[in-house]
Amino acid sequence: MPEKLDGATRLFPIIGDPIKFVKSPQQLTRGFEKRDYNGLCVPMQVANGDLAPVMQALTLTGNVDGLLVTMPHKFAAFAYCATRSETARLLGCVSVMRRNADGSWHGDMLDGLAFVKAQTDQGAQVKDGRALLVGAGAAGSAIAIALLNAGVRELIIHDADASRSTRLKDLISDAGHASVNVGPADPAGCTLVFNATPMGLAESDPLPVSAALLDSSMFVGDVIAGHGVTPLLKAAQSAGCKTANGVQMVDAVQEMMLDFLRG
Repeated sequence: MPEKLDGATRLFPIIGDPIKFVKSPQQLTRGFEKRDYNGLCVPMQVANGDLAPVMQALTLTGNVDGLLVTMPHKFAAFAYCATRSETARLLGCVSVMRRNADGSWHGDMLDGLAFVKAQTDQGAQVKDGRALLVGAGAAGSAIAIALLNAGVRELIIHDADASRSTRLKDLISDAGHASVNVGPADPAGCTLVFNATPMGLAESDPLPVSAALLDSSMFVGDVIAGHGVTPLLKAAQSAGCKTANGVQMVDAVQEMMLDFLRG
């Protein structure tokens, strides 16, 4: 419990469903303490259809200064932002929101930057790499842009919903100098393999990429946090791959979120 918790504490809820696996409440609150700021991050389970009344209530709550947004709300929360970063505007989704001076919301999307930092921190060679990205949702879209900005040579996008893959390809094809294509979840010839889907949250989930297709020349990253070593990463490590997990992504994003939320 933060020592400074009192009536002057500023609140920064994280909203999502499911919410029990998130690590940000502890880490962000510790980050506020280290910066000698009286802030508290609290988890709030908000079902997919309940965002509108929750956002209305949070907007009217005067000591809520910012929000962290996780699945399934990243696209829907974008509509509540009066101002947005360029990345958020391009993708139509947000992962963080903070108050403007007039009480409205400003949104940004930090998932991609945090994911790529986690990969490089763990030894991934992103520049000039050939990457397979499985998942073209909010997180996957942000990761795609960050990979292009980090200098990948080729990006192959796969999503179970082919229309999402095509939409993302069309959206980012002019965002960098890399070749961007839609393809199957086949990592053959790739140096980088990334999962940006929820596959791995449930024990019954299939692997986003067949274990038999992984080899030691590949670096494998997974966005899923709070589940230890995911089945995908277990398979990758068994194949001799270097890996990065969702907890490392959460760690990487903490300072970014603190800087954003404090303006």
